[in-house]
Amino acid sequence: MNAPAAPQKAPRNLDLPALLAALGETLPPDQISTNAGIRDRHGRDESYHATEMPDVVVFPHSTEEVAAIARVAQRFQAPLIPFGVGTSLEGHVAATHGGISVDMGRMNKVIEVNAADLDVMVEAGVTRKQLNAFIKDQGLFFPIDPGADATLGGMSATRASGTNAVRYGTMRENVLGLTVVLADGRIIRTGGRARKSAAGYDLTRLFVGSEGTLGIITEVRLRLYGIPEAMASATANFPDIGAAVNTVIQVIQSGIPVARIELIDEVQIDAINRYSKLDLPVRPTLFFEFHGSEAGVAEQSESVKAIGEEFGMSDFAWSLKPEERSRLWQARHDAFYAGLALRPGAKGCPTDVCVPISRLADCILETKEDLIATGLLAPLVGHVGDGNFHLNILLDPDNAAEFARVKDFTGRLAHRAIAMGGTCTGEHGIGSGKIAFLEAEHGAAVAAMRQLKAALDPDNRMNPGKIFRA
Repeated sequence: MNAPAAPQKAPRNLDLPALLAALGETLPPDQISTNAGIRDRHGRDESYHATEMPDVVVFPHSTEEVAAIARVAQRFQAPLIPFGVGTSLEGHVAATHGGISVDMGRMNKVIEVNAADLDVMVEAGVTRKQLNAFIKDQGLFFPIDPGADATLGGMSATRASGTNAVRYGTMRENVLGLTVVLADGRIIRTGGRARKSAAGYDLTRLFVGSEGTLGIITEVRLRLYGIPEAMASATANFPDIGAAVNTVIQVIQSGIPVARIELIDEVQIDAINRYSKLDLPVRPTLFFEFHGSEAGVAEQSESVKAIGEEFGMSDFAWSLKPEERSRLWQARHDAFYAGLALRPGAKGCPTDVCVPISRLADCILETKEDLIATGLLAPLVGHVGDGNFHLNILLDPDNAAEFARVKDFTGRLAHRAIAMGGTCTGEHGIGSGKIAFLEAEHGAAVAAMRQLKAALDPDNRMNPGKIFRA
């Protein structure tokens, strides 16, 4: 986590008037902005990290325009920072060295849908909700759901995950191919429509999760899935966190194909009840979702109920009604704002880690003890089917001592997860906020990552200051 003050910029000598003139020869005037408000919006995400404005924001309409922008940027040695809708959580879009923010929002076309093969090609600015609205009539859906209505280019760049990952995987498993503009303006296409390939390096996986530091993703080819015949949601509460997590472990080991398993601690449940007008017992709670035939969904529910009862589960309630399922998951997606309401005037500092499921209960319990000892308020939610949990740490932005405690706590949390065989971030990515933990997690492999970065971006102009220190 960064301090509230803006980090020191590296020295740069950008000839801004000449750069703007060159961009004006490439794009029409309505696709270029130096407006301070627009620049400010493009230098911030949903995190508490400091805003760093770019010098100019551009709004390309095609891959060819992105390539032309990259060639201009190379001529002037200007940094390039891709921007989706700004929902990232580790300072990914801050222009730490100024430069050009490339807003992909106007590249929002669904290029082709191949229903028989269950794949789709979209421009990078299409959001997940836009895609699902477009393909719903064909009986198809795209399941990766990080909560925010993020762009699919941004979700690819940050290797997004979310509530459905336990059954459908993450963006890593669901991106079949990409169109990418490199730092020098070259356009490359990776992957393809075939479901497997042994041809050459897997460049698709290299760019998925690269956080804009290797190139700008302009098009994404994705796997699709048939909309299940039936979907049911369920809630269950437990006497303690350990009982809830042990239920999850047993469900996974039993091979029950649950679509979603979310853990919400008692602090977050209290917040959700107040904010979303629910009346759930204020105890550690699991939210489930089941996909399949009506008979299959009923069988999954009964199997989960039987396992949960072995661990002291109570108040298990499930429903096939779409309105009840939507209400439950909307409350889950609003958890961040519900948490903020627990401490009016506070700012939220979201963070996440991921550990092997067998260590999840240990990691959560140690973390909650650490919170109590530190005197911090932090509602907890988790995609516990894959060992990932999130904290929204609430703090007074004007209290330097409290901020220091938060920074120390997040460091301990990251190192705790790594020591348990996990990772300092399951979903949020490194950005600028978790750079300090990358070497602790990957050791000598970080040098190899730097070599890859230098090969594709020798001038360090692609989203500098992210993943590695610039």
